[in-house]
Order: sequence, then structure tokens, then C-alpha cells
Amino acid sequence: MFVSLEFCFLLAHPADNPKQLAQEGQQALAEGRLADAAAAFRRVLAVHPNDTAAHANLGVVAMRRRQWKTALNEFRSAERLAPSMPGIRLNIGLVHFRQSDFRDAIPPFASVVRDDPDSTQARYLLGLCYYFEERYGEAVSALEPLWQNESEKLEYLYVIATAAARSKHAELQQKALSRMVEVGHDSAELHFFIGKAYLQHADTERAIAELENAAKIEPKLPFVHYFLGVAYRKRRDPDRAKSEFQQDIAIEPDVAFNYDQLGAVFSELQDFDEAARLYHEALRHDDHLVSSQLGLAKIYKEKGRYSEALSALGAASRLDPASPTVHYLRGQILVRMGRSEEGRAELETAEQMKKIATAKFEREVSGESFLDPQLASQSQQ
Repeated sequence: MFVSLEFCFLLAHPADNPKQLAQEGQQALAEGRLADAAAAFRRVLAVHPNDTAAHANLGVVAMRRRQWKTALNEFRSAERLAPSMPGIRLNIGLVHFRQSDFRDAIPPFASVVRDDPDSTQARYLLGLCYYFEERYGEAVSALEPLWQNESEKLEYLYVIATAAARSKHAELQQKALSRMVEVGHDSAELHFFIGKAYLQHADTERAIAELENAAKIEPKLPFVHYFLGVAYRKRRDPDRAKSEFQQDIAIEPDVAFNYDQLGAVFSELQDFDEAARLYHEALRHDDHLVSSQLGLAKIYKEKGRYSEALSALGAASRLDPASPTVHYLRGQILVRMGRSEEGRAELETAEQMKKIATAKFEREVSGESFLDPQLASQSQQ
């Protein structure tokens, strides 16, 4: 969901009526005619260069086109003109969220919640950002006030139950799990979320049992085969993992995470050419997947293609500057290239960063880290 803004004008141009252009742009945006909408909003700016809503709606157009840099520039322009408007900051958060840049999405979402505590969308997305950043106590604080309105939804109950478990809120965890059973009955969705919960707690066998139940009830349930693939990968069953990811691709061919995880499976099987192809396919669908860039870097390192490996790590670093894994792999590659002093400096940096996020670092290096695409798609619903 994006927030578009209505226009107000103090002046009318004799040759080009900005109010009429604004209405035309809004109509085109509502009908999905993005080129027409963008043209109308740009004509408004030709008359009124500092029109807040024109910049904001050009940002919405760019978001729908997945032109993230353009969207962010337009929303920043709108924010400078109207810093008190929470809808603009919400959209800035959404740009970051849609790129899986959860760390940078937190400040704008938090500012919206501060100014408008009843904003369900901003509060829920803020909670998800904290969740993805493994700041589970803050996720609980953000999400718990939504209980009255959101506790009919299994997605919400799953997230708050998991966050509560990770932050030692045992009573809230049990409350959320009990509510999940009440809401879900014996549905495929209930088994799906219970399976995901087991997967988060590294109980792979129970996760597989629940996810298999979900798939039996509803074979084309979105993401169920993705998570089965993750579970079988954790079980070290690459053939079954491969089959599950391929089944989810057949259902959801545009989900980048399937190609990313399938690439990891082929990499583990040492079919590096196919793994690289799949990582590139994942990046074609979502060019902000750090895990795919890291996967490519590992492949290029194994093949001795060090310049390409460093290029992939450079892309990963731009997406996640705080990743110790990037420095760790870069250090290894530089040492292999004979650039020992630089390599040791990178490894030392990785070691310092690792102390801050040891568990996350180890999951990334081992390839077991995975993002939850079902939750990451929430902003689009």
C-alpha cells in the first residue's frame, strides 16, 4: 500500500491548469496508467516546482515501477517541503522496506508511529522491521498494541509469538500460540504458520511435519513449498529441497527468494554454473538480495575469479554495510590474491563486527540464513 496525496493550489496558470492536471494525474494513477500519471505530475511541477503532492505522487509512480532511487528522491523532496506530513515519511519507509532495507526503514516508520500512534500500517511494518533485524523485544513493543484489531490474523499472531519467544515473553508467546489455534482451526494456513514457528526454533522435523500437512490440505498454498525447501535444506536433503523450491517457482515464478535458495542448493552440490545462473535470476527479480550477491562471491572465489568476487562483495556491501560476512569473504579473497596486508585488515574488521552479531554472522557464512518472503511481502497487500 502506498499513500498518494491530493493536491491544493494557490494559483492557476492561464495556459496549463495545475488543478486539472492534478486530477488527471490522480485518475491515471488510480487506473494504473503510470506514464500518463507521471506526465501530468511533471506538468504540475513545471508550473509549481515546490508542489509537495506532485513530488509525492511522482514517488508513488516510481514505487510502482520499482524505481527505488527515483521514488526516494521524490519523497525526500516532498518531505523537505512538508516535514510534518506522516504519509510522506510512511512512503519513505515503504521504499526501504520493499528493498529489504529494514534497518533504514525503521526511523521513518518510528516517526510516523510517534506522530500517529493509531497508524496500524506504520506500527505493523515497524514491528516487522524490528523482527527482521532480530530486535525482538522492540518488535513486541511495537506489535502488542495492535492485538485488539489484528489478533484475528495468523500472520500477526505468528510474528508476535515468535518475537515473544525470542525476547523471553513467555506469557505473550503462549497467548499468541493459543490464539493461533482458535483462529486457524485445522486449516492449511494454521499448519503453515506452526511449521514456520518450528523452523524458527530449529525444530526441523516438526516443521516439516506441519508444512507437509499444510501442503497436503492446500498444495498451491503460497510459500509452503518455499519453507519446505528451507526445512529440507536444513536437514541436509538437497534433492528434496531442490524439488520443493522448484514447486514453489511453478506456483510463484516471480519470488526471488526461491531462486536464491535454489542457487544455494546447487552451490552445495558444487554445480556452480547452475548456482550462479540461479543467483543472477534471483537478482533479476530483486536486485537488493544480499544473499545472492554473497552466493556469487563464494562461487567466484572457488573458481579463482577474484575480481568478479570482489565486485559481488562490493554490491553486497552497498546493500548491507554492517555485514561482517562481506569483510570476512573479502579478506579471504585478498589473501589469496597476495594482498595479505589488506586481507588481514578485512579479516580483523570482520572479527570485530562478528563479536556484535555472532549468530547472524555464522548463519550467513554457512548459507543457512534466509529471509521470510511471506512476511517481507506484507507492504504490498
